[in-house]
Amino acid sequence: MDAQIWSLVVLFIFGSVFVAVVGGLALIVWLIWRKSAPKQGHLAQADEAQMIQELYQGLSKMEARVEALETLLLDQERKGEGKG
Repeated sequence: MDAQIWSLVVLFIFGSVFVAVVGGLALIVWLIWRKSAPKQGHLAQADEAQMIQELYQGLSKMEARVEALETLLLDQERKGEGKG
């Protein structure tokens, strides 16, 4: 395998691990915050739901960025193969 393929593999692996770690940390922080925050009924549930939605949207954006980087690397690789 040439260097571009290895770099793509490494980017994919570390990108996936990074997304999983950030998501896990966000979930842990949210769980700790949830247990320490006083219960206020429906208002607290609405805040929790909004926070979960924001975390999900942030992780979705991060996933899209990683996929875009993978696409760019694949495009570079294909262009390199055409010249070589």
